[in-house]
Amino acid sequence: MNQTAKSKKFRSKKRAAILGKVGIYAILLLITACMIVPFLWMLSASIKSDREVFQMNPFVWIPEIPKWDNYIKIWTKIPLLKFVENTVFLTIVVTFLQLLTSSFAAYSFAKLEFKHKNALFLAYIATIAMPWQVYMVPQFIMMRQMGLNDKLLAMICLQAFSAFGVFLMKQFYEGIPGELCEAARIDGMSEYKIYAKIMLPLSKPALSTLTIFTFVSTWNDYLGPLIYLKSESKKTIQLGLKMFIGQYSSEYGLIMAGSVLSLIPVIIVFLCLQKYFVEGVASTGLKG
Repeated sequence: MNQTAKSKKFRSKKRAAILGKVGIYAILLLITACMIVPFLWMLSASIKSDREVFQMNPFVWIPEIPKWDNYIKIWTKIPLLKFVENTVFLTIVVTFLQLLTSSFAAYSFAKLEFKHKNALFLAYIATIAMPWQVYMVPQFIMMRQMGLNDKLLAMICLQAFSAFGVFLMKQFYEGIPGELCEAARIDGMSEYKIYAKIMLPLSKPALSTLTIFTFVSTWNDYLGPLIYLKSESKKTIQLGLKMFIGQYSSEYGLIMAGSVLSLIPVIIVFLCLQKYFVEGVASTGLKG
């Protein structure tokens, strides 16, 4: 009798565990669907005419006559190629500078000892909690006084340093044994060589994670270029897509085609670096 009760209790726990897993997977599937459906709608709208984009009764994912020429017209309606060139240049330069400055500063905070190190690090990291909208006006005034308005150099100067990047890289560096640096110093290596030949090769996961975050945020940035870039020849792809929205009408099919094209570089970067992404997030202490 006692054995029967234990068996029933075990089956009950097993059934509850299965139901719990089913519930979790159902919630995850629902969340995934909510995230994917807008993306699929964008793909569908990119091959439709303006009339078909908002046709809901009946809604058709793939029209009878797909307008693949939307992906050709987008290049002629606006100087999209120039916008892409500006965005690629800005994104690559900013990403490179953030990787360089963040990893270099993080090495100092993680492996070197100097006066007021902890206080300086906390003060720098505290800027993460301050919204950019709080200090964007002083930044704009400063850039204007430096004569950098309507120049990509203004965006580069403002985004070349990242408190989040320093924090992420420092968390990773602290997981690397200090004995490696000590042994290198005993062998006569300078701090610059230790940073370049020991720390950087070991920090590929963290560098890949920071690359993805920086690339995506810079590529998709809209407010920053809107404030600083006025000439059409200096605009980025996000500002270029905004040019389609007129006062009375919008060509939504072309806008969606341009949006799809603007996603391609982001997807390529993520697919190339995804091997290190999860490892980098976990090892830098950001998981959970």
